[in-house]
Amino acid sequence: MSTSEYIPDDARAKRNVMVLVAAQAFLGAQMPMIFTIGGLAGQSLASNACFATLPISMIVLGSMLSATPVSAIMQKYGRRAGFFLGTLGGAIGGIIGAIGLYHASFPLFLLGSFFTGIYMSAQGFYRFAAADTASDAYRPKAISYVMAGGLLSALIGPQLVKVTADAMVVPFMGTYFAVVAVNLLGALLFFRLDIPKPPVPSENAPKGRSRRELITTPRIAAAVICAMVSYALMNLVMTSTPLAVVGCGFDKSNAADVVSSHVLAMYIPSFFTGHLIARFGVEKIVAAGLVILAGAGAVALHGVELGNFFLALVLLGVGWNFGFIGATTMLAGSHEPHERGRMQGLNDLIVFGGVTVASFASGGLMNCSGGTAQDGWTAVNLAMAPFLVLAGGALIWLVMRPKEQVA
Repeated sequence: MSTSEYIPDDARAKRNVMVLVAAQAFLGAQMPMIFTIGGLAGQSLASNACFATLPISMIVLGSMLSATPVSAIMQKYGRRAGFFLGTLGGAIGGIIGAIGLYHASFPLFLLGSFFTGIYMSAQGFYRFAAADTASDAYRPKAISYVMAGGLLSALIGPQLVKVTADAMVVPFMGTYFAVVAVNLLGALLFFRLDIPKPPVPSENAPKGRSRRELITTPRIAAAVICAMVSYALMNLVMTSTPLAVVGCGFDKSNAADVVSSHVLAMYIPSFFTGHLIARFGVEKIVAAGLVILAGAGAVALHGVELGNFFLALVLLGVGWNFGFIGATTMLAGSHEPHERGRMQGLNDLIVFGGVTVASFASGGLMNCSGGTAQDGWTAVNLAMAPFLVLAGGALIWLVMRPKEQVA
């Protein structure tokens, strides 16, 4: 394989972006599907209501633990191999989840959720794959466009939940069979992906920085922290949202609509986030994302009317978009190609480690903080504050440092 294949080629990058947008839209639909019903299904299976969101936590845990091996597979065998592995994990997770529901087995249901995490981990690399063959100028736009593919997933996923949730005698079982079909069909998209496999490094090839050296680079450290906080807060609140909506007197369709509006808000800004980053700078966009996330918490604490849920979750989605895409763009430009597998795997390990903690905390805060759903919802949103202080502090620390010490 010639070295020329690794020269940025925006024509090739644009073709890859089209494939990745389609994958984000179709395969990505399984995530809003599972996040909408996972907590509700867990509530029906768990012996203790405090463990209702444990299925969502297991997905995130599976994603965290598989991030490094999936990244290593992509570094050795190429992006396509890693993405096929992700769809296999998603299909197996759907099958085991359906069997768990059929037998009313919470442990089996949790095992299926863990396998779903393998898909979630692979999906997280779509954004990095978009940047692989892109020039510096096109990179933030490529990442944004791929993330924008989630716009269709926001429409497809919740609507599939409405059609399939009660389609079989066992509630939600039909949804998990639909997840299996989505993975099997969506895997075909990756035959059209055109990203060269990484070359086998020669003995005198640069080894790159160690993981310790990478993570202690100020710009990388700030990017990882901001990505982790943006994703953790989004997961913390979204995981509890269906339980809060239903617990405050609304029905499952209302919960699905709120989640749908949230996922739309996560991805609609992607059509212009890249342009905003190019115009104003990535640090300002990340900062704006953190402020909007704080606004989401403030709206949620103001009341539990349906309008509050919609507005809070829309703000949560926009804040996640600015914070996470901004941090991803910051990270993508802060390491060399031969450091890609090491850094991207480490990044997602840390990011989804934080998300795992937030996900585990979400169910306990929601169901075990006071005697009502409103008390739990208040606790969930108050828990955002320390995360926001951490990310805001990291960003201020980065901006205040002399430029020669940042990179």
